[in-house]
Amino acid sequence: MRIVRQLLGAAIAAAVIASPVMAEELTGTLKKIKESGTITLGHRDSSIPFSYFADGSGKPVGYSHDIQVAIVEALKKDLALPNLNVKYNLVTSQTRIPLVQNGTVDVECGSTTNNVERQQQVSFSVGIFEVGTRLLTKAKDGQPAYKDFADLKGKNVVTTAGTTSERILKAMNADKQMGMNVISAKDHGEAFNMLEGNRAVAFMMDDALLAGEMAKAKKPTDWVITGTPQSYEIYGCMVRKDDPVFKKAVDDAIVALYKSGEINKIYDKWFSQPIPPKGLNLAFPMSDELKALFANPTDKAADDKKS
Repeated sequence: MRIVRQLLGAAIAAAVIASPVMAEELTGTLKKIKESGTITLGHRDSSIPFSYFADGSGKPVGYSHDIQVAIVEALKKDLALPNLNVKYNLVTSQTRIPLVQNGTVDVECGSTTNNVERQQQVSFSVGIFEVGTRLLTKAKDGQPAYKDFADLKGKNVVTTAGTTSERILKAMNADKQMGMNVISAKDHGEAFNMLEGNRAVAFMMDDALLAGEMAKAKKPTDWVITGTPQSYEIYGCMVRKDDPVFKKAVDDAIVALYKSGEINKIYDKWFSQPIPPKGLNLAFPMSDELKALFANPTDKAADDKKS
């Protein structure tokens, strides 16, 4: 028995030495996860192809979710918890920040823009995606019915409530006295339904999300992404503020995906191949900006990264 105990002790000591996280006393979110044996992931239900439901299982799929899965796998090793239980918690644009703040959700990876304002409320991982905010509108003979934002004066324009696009669109409407009727839908799916049902002439949102909505349309070729980008935004995974050890564990897991090249396979899976549930291909090439983000990861917001 003494030999067995010695062997077990050596194994435990080796595990602690191998894991920087376990080498010091756990605090914050890591302590919570270790003691409960559970991690709670915040996800979306219709942010195609980032985080959404593809079937009735109640489990999300998507580009951002695959990154979450990689974070979980890294934490299993860091915390010596091979059987770490994963709980899923649905969030919306309006609830995602409060649910991270109050401890209901440990990590939220979806389509959440890292900006300076939100950094006052939560912490963000290194960026996982970069987009521009543009318009989705009907195509006429292959050309957009409304080419740019200036063409939307006096028109019904839809966006998603609680997003940076909503804030930008409302500010533009007031500053330029455009007389738009800005409609705030509860989620991206509802916004596109309003567009498809002719209750709005354009849908403003992040271009990659617009590609996801266009791909699931009854006839994708009826729609086109257009307009001068009104902002460039970096998505990040949200974690609780003032927990730098947990944030570093999350960052390390994401950066490992980038260094290994695994992120390219994840991107290709969701943006260059048919995706569930309808087998649609977004055919959305990786931008130079995103390639640069993978090469030089940063947790700065797009509106602050050049400062």
